[in-house]
Amino acid sequence: MARTTGYALLAALAALVVVVSTAIFVIVGRVDVSARTGRPSLAAGGAGTAAPAAAGSWVGTWSAAPADGEPGTADGYPGWSIRNVVRTSVGGVSVRVHLSNAFGAAPLVFAHASVARSAGGGAAAVRGTMRALTFAGQESVTVPVGGGVVSDPVQLAVPERADLLVTTYAALPSGPVTFHPEARQISFMARGEHTGQVSGRSFRTPSPYWRYVSAVDVLNARAAGSVVFLGDSITDGFASSVGANHRWPDYLADRLSDAADPRLRLGVLNEGISGNRVLRDGFAGSGQGALRRLERDALSQTGVRTMVVELGINDIIRPPQQGSADAVVAGLREIVARGHARGIRVIGGTLLPFEGHGMYGPATEAVRERVNAAIRAGTVYDAVIDFDKALRDPYRPTRMLPGYDSGDHLHPGDAGYRRMAEAVRPALLRGSAATKV
Repeated sequence: MARTTGYALLAALAALVVVVSTAIFVIVGRVDVSARTGRPSLAAGGAGTAAPAAAGSWVGTWSAAPADGEPGTADGYPGWSIRNVVRTSVGGVSVRVHLSNAFGAAPLVFAHASVARSAGGGAAAVRGTMRALTFAGQESVTVPVGGGVVSDPVQLAVPERADLLVTTYAALPSGPVTFHPEARQISFMARGEHTGQVSGRSFRTPSPYWRYVSAVDVLNARAAGSVVFLGDSITDGFASSVGANHRWPDYLADRLSDAADPRLRLGVLNEGISGNRVLRDGFAGSGQGALRRLERDALSQTGVRTMVVELGINDIIRPPQQGSADAVVAGLREIVARGHARGIRVIGGTLLPFEGHGMYGPATEAVRERVNAAIRAGTVYDAVIDFDKALRDPYRPTRMLPGYDSGDHLHPGDAGYRRMAEAVRPALLRGSAATKV
């Protein structure tokens, strides 16, 4: 009888453990919208709940470099919900979000924030996927001047090559808004606290900027890491079709998604800033110089194994113009050396032809050609992508082939960006030996 009673007690305890474990699994990371407050809140069950994230690694799936403080936002956007639309490269079972106050002048207090899958690229979310974000277990977080924060992970099944909605709400004045002006993507704003609104009906103010959000990571058991693209307006996708994800890193992400080689399951992180330079800060909105922002925007991104650099043309053509090819090349070599110090492979692209642009001339062309000669010689990068050769007019190599030109003779259009992605041998992104193409 005693033995029978002991077995019964053990069975009861085992059943209790199962019940408690199930309850914990259902609640942790599951966040939905409260009918009472309209904000995301803890809830049980429902579509979009991911399996327990017990295995895998964090990898960056999307990023955008903080470029500057948004003009006219001395008080920030108190009382506004800002819903950023961002595009994943790889998928995962859990998500965490990076928020930035890099160019703020005062501590930035987010009262609430959320993430959800987008229902068709607009402001509406896929029902059952809205998740509240917490920071060290708290709904509210204060981001210091010049700093950033990373949310706690939330369980959410995230597809590759899909749109996510990252929504923030700040109730108090905060100082200039850290933003990325050349998003080539329409996001949304709404007065009031609507971080958990699934329908998106309150988000009636479209915006061409990304604000506050700087990166999104996913937990992925199969991804081999991420590749970060450090560049200027050409990497930023200037002149590409808005909302189409036709930047050249986007086209490359499509190719990697289709690759059979598991070593090419790589997150694609675009850290291009329009107007960016290697050696010095540019005009307003063009970010700190690449050497200044390298650590924050590229080397510290999640899961980076390889960095691709497309920089130098603005040093040559933007006032004050850099007339020394040696100085530009020295700056690029410093980027490579700092990448190597972090164990990151660094690939670089030649500078595109730009005859017909207002800053074209014999002097600027001569500097571009000398920089390209050093890159092609293999004395700068671990491997070379010859964008110049891929996009130039074979009958007039100082200009871009008209079919690839956006019309300003400096930036490619959609077809040109696609050609840039085609010029990349994907194997370069996973290799370790120095190679030239």
